[in-house]
Amino acid sequence: MRRILLAALLLAAPACKHGPGRHVDTIEEAPRLASMLRMNDATMAGQLTSGFYTVESGAWRWTAQKFAITLRRPAHAAQQGATLEFHLTVPAANIQKLGAITLSASVGSTALAPETYSQAGPHTYRRDVPASALTGDAVRIDFQVDKAIPPGDMDKRELGVVASSVALAAK
Repeated sequence: MRRILLAALLLAAPACKHGPGRHVDTIEEAPRLASMLRMNDATMAGQLTSGFYTVESGAWRWTAQKFAITLRRPAHAAQQGATLEFHLTVPAANIQKLGAITLSASVGSTALAPETYSQAGPHTYRRDVPASALTGDAVRIDFQVDKAIPPGDMDKRELGVVASSVALAAK
């Protein structure tokens, strides 16, 4: 009986790549936050905190009137600050229906200067973010446009601007 048990253990040992009696713990890491995000990157969609709709044309997303994103704080930004760059498009239909649109943003309790867009087309909202606003590893940025197209018969969504990318870069 003892030989059968020993033979069974010896045969089972090669099936375990770490050998008999060895237990190896594994640690699964949570996905790392990115400090730059393209709206079509499905792997980073979890960083779109609120107010973003699904990807369209494989490249961009509509936003609601209020929307937020979480980015990783860049290296050394806690000491030197960072630059926020949001690449967006203001559609001609929005300008025709609403007139000029003002975009504002805040990082925590720090409000960034707003920018008004009176022309349709691509724009870049670029603002310096002070180091005092970048205290944690994860940085939530809240955006808002002063006007959005309300839900209607053709589209049930509230439509703010078209987002293509956002980044927080160290100075």
